[in-house]
Amino acid sequence: MRIAVDAMGGDFAPRRPVDGALAAARYLGLGIDLVGRADQIRAELIRHPDARALDVGVIDAPDVVGMDESAAMALRRKPRSSVMVAAALVRDGQAAALVTAGHTGAAVVAAHAVLGLAPGVDRPALAPVVPTVRGMAVLLDAGATVECRPQHLAQFAVMGDAYARAGFGIAKPRVGLLSIGEEASKGNELTRDAHRLLKTLPLHFVGNVEPRGIFAGEADVVVADGFTGNVALKLSEGVVEMAETLLREELRSTFSSQMGFLLSRRAFRRFRKRVDYSEYGGAPLLGANGVVIVGHGRSSVKAIRNAVAQAARLAGDGKWQRMQADMQAAGRTEPS
Repeated sequence: MRIAVDAMGGDFAPRRPVDGALAAARYLGLGIDLVGRADQIRAELIRHPDARALDVGVIDAPDVVGMDESAAMALRRKPRSSVMVAAALVRDGQAAALVTAGHTGAAVVAAHAVLGLAPGVDRPALAPVVPTVRGMAVLLDAGATVECRPQHLAQFAVMGDAYARAGFGIAKPRVGLLSIGEEASKGNELTRDAHRLLKTLPLHFVGNVEPRGIFAGEADVVVADGFTGNVALKLSEGVVEMAETLLREELRSTFSSQMGFLLSRRAFRRFRKRVDYSEYGGAPLLGANGVVIVGHGRSSVKAIRNAVAQAARLAGDGKWQRMQADMQAAGRTEPS
């Protein structure tokens, strides 16, 4: 199996994408194609003495989409951008999946333009995993489709249900709709109309879920429009970082707490692992006609490695195909 990695994507490219991809090749036995400016990629590979022994290729792509650029306009001007070339490798069967930590909009547009959408899907959705007291929940959409209609949220629910079952082995995922209150009448027109539509689908729909309900584990799949979902995701990341900082400060504030910290380091590491986004690597772009994993712009080497591993798991054992089949079996909603 080969995974195409956008080596120019992310705040610390190409170093972190290259280091993370090599870690995946080294420990998971995967073939990797690093896509981007070849001279910069090779300069990074020199730092790794074992790179020549790994199954790693370099695919030149001279253009890069900046984080401050308009995705659609940039890709029109830069058809040989790293994310477009990487998507073409997946389309042509030369790679099983694409991993990028670059411009989210560019990744969505490139996947849509090059790979197309799966049958029955009108809008794609990013589906990151968020920590809950019961384990985890899939949140979608987290930024792929900002302007949504009720039928789009219904499609997200179907896609999220299929992902939770195929990707995490949840036999009957509880699907919730993110809103400001549990009552069906709460929320704006979009959520009220979506609530009525979701009740008609062959899913285990548990109704509206408030933001706090996400982290309480009230649903396995939480559906929202891309703007709301992205705000919820970034808010959760900020809360986790604040909690870690405050906890670390308190544990080191006095001699007795320092001793307590020494005794509780193992528990602290377990806590860190449960809430660390890098453990999952990235978010799959559900609805794309191919496996695409989009990571955080400031992804660490560990996050890139785990994103590559995640891509390989989805592409390698039929999970993606089962998801597509499940989505079609659930039936499509009315197109936009």
